Amino acid sequence: MTNRREFLKKSSMGFGTLALSGVMQQDLRGNPKSPLYPKTPDFAPKAKSVIFLYMDGGVSQVDSFDPKPQLAKENGLPPKFKVDATVFNDNGNLLKSPWDFHHYGDSGIPISDLFPHIASCADELCVIRSMTAFSPNHPNANYALHCGHELSGRPSMGAWVSYGLGTYSQDLPSYVVIHGGQVPAGGMQIFGSGFLPANHAGSVFLPDHPVMQNTAPQEVSSAIQKKKLEFLNEIDGNLEARMTHAEAIESAIQNYELAFKMQMAVPDVADISQESEVTKKLYGLDAPYKNTRAYAAQCLMARRLVERGVRFVELTINPGNGDRWDQHSKLIDGHQKNAMAVDQPIGALIKDLKSHGLLDTTLLVFSGEFGRTPFAQGTNGRDHNPQGFSMWMAGGGIKGGTIYGATDEYGYRVIENKLTVHHLHANMLHLMGIDFQNLTYRYSGRDIRLTDVHGEVIPEILA
Repeated sequence: MTNRREFLKKSSMGFGTLALSGVMQQDLRGNPKSPLYPKTPDFAPKAKSVIFLYMDGGVSQVDSFDPKPQLAKENGLPPKFKVDATVFNDNGNLLKSPWDFHHYGDSGIPISDLFPHIASCADELCVIRSMTAFSPNHPNANYALHCGHELSGRPSMGAWVSYGLGTYSQDLPSYVVIHGGQVPAGGMQIFGSGFLPANHAGSVFLPDHPVMQNTAPQEVSSAIQKKKLEFLNEIDGNLEARMTHAEAIESAIQNYELAFKMQMAVPDVADISQESEVTKKLYGLDAPYKNTRAYAAQCLMARRLVERGVRFVELTINPGNGDRWDQHSKLIDGHQKNAMAVDQPIGALIKDLKSHGLLDTTLLVFSGEFGRTPFAQGTNGRDHNPQGFSMWMAGGGIKGGTIYGATDEYGYRVIENKLTVHHLHANMLHLMGIDFQNLTYRYSGRDIRLTDVHGEVIPEILA
């Protein structure tokens, strides 16, 4: 008896049709053999989901979360410190921040005027001022931020979370990327599953219609679709054990089965018209700036996804704000536009998660791949700076209203509590109840993990 796996083995023509067979089978999350079957954490988790707010291009730390009065005092003067080679080596004089900083919340965390809405949530934030990157180049720094390694081909952190925990959701992926339209340096493979089963790759959603490409049913009626499903189920046998690369084939089939389920689930998730007018206004869906409205839709969709059990949600930024956060020139214009796009929606996301009782179980991470120089590139830009930059975390298990680490008086190099992406990944996994040292996958003759042989849990940032 021929079955769908044999079809896959012999022909590439059946993928679209085979996808539909999932409705006739036991739910993937109810099947212990499924890669997405829920797994028991190593210990009690603080966070059930992660929302990663990816600030592509590199936010300037001295213009956002790490104020440096010394820059203002020495503005326009040549740097007194040793300057390492930069990407373009067009290094000018010290450049003060064009934005003022103010202290917010009971914690008094200083945040620049770029982010008034995020600043209103200061007591929820743990601002880390001592991050460093492995590379000053966008692609390699992006690979490291997402995959823990500077070279391509490794699984993304979202894929590792999916592999380690499976999913709560019955009809949605474990790892979703809400794609704003700006393809990051390094390409979409930074959201991939690498050598992990394909089920764990990020599923790319769009914050508009259609939310996902190639998921709409092709049949003219549900009755015809049902007949196809019944036929496929009838001919399905158990030839898998006798097939080469059976696991990979099964993974591919399950991906298509999930795609069928998503035909129903994704439109519901994306239908933000169900939200109250108060909520829409909170996020900025009525904002004058179009990219504020676009990112607001992304953030609101992120909340709706974690509500439905998605483990890892990543948001990318929208095009049209300058060249991402990568302002080698026109610093004021580019950073102002990017902040205008993301500030209100992110502030709303924090408040909305809290009002829904989800902030305690949702870990938010705000980070780019590196920072920027405290001295000018040319006259009105900043070059890449991997020596020290800022990020923040909030929610699930994070000690809010805190600052960790420090850079020097110019914001150039870390001088206290230096961290890398390995520390970020270790603490993220820890908060989700995963022992980061034991989360491994056998590949190329050795057990590989997201943090390689590095990483450390930082008690000072944990609640």
